[in-house]
Amino acid sequence: MSRLVVISNRVAVPKARGAAGAQGGLAGALNSALRKNGGIWFGWSGQDCEAFTGDIHVQRSSDGVTTATIDLEKQDVEEYYNGYANSTLWPLFHYRIDLTEYEREFGKGYERVNERFAESVLPLVEDGDLVWVHDYHLMPLGERLRARGLKNKLGFFLHIPWPPANLFVSLPYHERLVKSLLHYDLIGFQNDTWLESFLHYCAKELGAEVDRDSCTVTLDGRTTIARAYPIGIDYDHFMQKGATDEAKHAEERLSLSLRGRTCMIGVDRLDYSKGIPERIDGIGRFFDEHEDRVEDLVFIQIAPPSREDIGSYQKIREELEQKCGQINGARSDVDLVPIRYVNKGYSQEELFGFYRASKIGLVTPLRDGMNLVAKEYVAAQDPEDPGVLVLSRFAGAAQQMQDALLVNPHSPDDLAHNIRLALDMPLEERKDRYNKLIGTVREDNVLRWTQDFIGDMELLG
Repeated sequence: MSRLVVISNRVAVPKARGAAGAQGGLAGALNSALRKNGGIWFGWSGQDCEAFTGDIHVQRSSDGVTTATIDLEKQDVEEYYNGYANSTLWPLFHYRIDLTEYEREFGKGYERVNERFAESVLPLVEDGDLVWVHDYHLMPLGERLRARGLKNKLGFFLHIPWPPANLFVSLPYHERLVKSLLHYDLIGFQNDTWLESFLHYCAKELGAEVDRDSCTVTLDGRTTIARAYPIGIDYDHFMQKGATDEAKHAEERLSLSLRGRTCMIGVDRLDYSKGIPERIDGIGRFFDEHEDRVEDLVFIQIAPPSREDIGSYQKIREELEQKCGQINGARSDVDLVPIRYVNKGYSQEELFGFYRASKIGLVTPLRDGMNLVAKEYVAAQDPEDPGVLVLSRFAGAAQQMQDALLVNPHSPDDLAHNIRLALDMPLEERKDRYNKLIGTVREDNVLRWTQDFIGDMELLG
């Protein structure tokens, strides 16, 4: 069995008590794979320094997972992370070309940090190791490692969408970026849509030989395999969270506060790709069309802040607060507020309880690589009285979750219509939809995703 080297922008560093294995989601799955295979998880510490030294901070947890991190210069953080990764690639890959910033210095910082990652991690890689790189921050890293003589099997997984070719070509030096990506042996995408967009770009813009039957891309005598690997939640771990006293208390706390009204919930990082302002517009349209139902429905939007140093994120927070305020101002009474907007995060246990107490889950991103909130919401439901998932057709999860109510998040009318359908859906139909959805959530979990990708890497010639 090959040792595993995981490389990502940030690392789930084990706590002082060494409880790396207690984490869920992607961090838990990768830690589980590292415990099974042995190896290292490498990335940025999240700390900045005055001058880059390349010093590696190594920690070992009690269950044998080793993490290795480096600090980055403040200029690196500004240009690589806040700049190219999150002000150029992130909006472009989420189809927001209007928010995409093309700054030469951002690109230079991105290249520089990928060089620093390659230089720092290479001495940690042993012969025979599988090297698995994650996400848009580190697309050129494979090429940088190859240039330094790395011969190991190299895999890359993109956790966000891949944009259509007619959008992607707006990126300066787009050919160079994708050619660097083709130095990986295996590239993974969240679903077939993003995979097809990538293959189309390679054929049309690079003139590469693309075999869609084998999902291979051949360019300059080198062949890369590209496949879809839909990620899931850590189902068993999440259900264990739901059995805790903290989860039950959260469910009871929310249920008591509703005073008999139906709860609809949205849980999203505060990001323009999540479609939260558009969601509020849809809820406003619903209340406009069904004024009597303002006494029946409470919407709770949990939106922890993110990337607050970037101007577009500050703007969306202001817009969201304004929209919620307008609806509450028009629809509230002394004992009734139709929208509760909460700008903070909660534990997995608390979220499980909130999901279970909510009869509608509103997951309506404008564009998303997968969206695991949709899967968490379904997992948390009571099988005998399940809630209804209203899901954007532009979320990666929509391909697997066709039995949700699929909506166009850009249309307030469509959102309002499907909110009404969810509110009035009879129990038999709710149970039927739930039973079809829960099978996918249970079986296509994050552990299976990890095993499938690593298994395919091990089979590479």
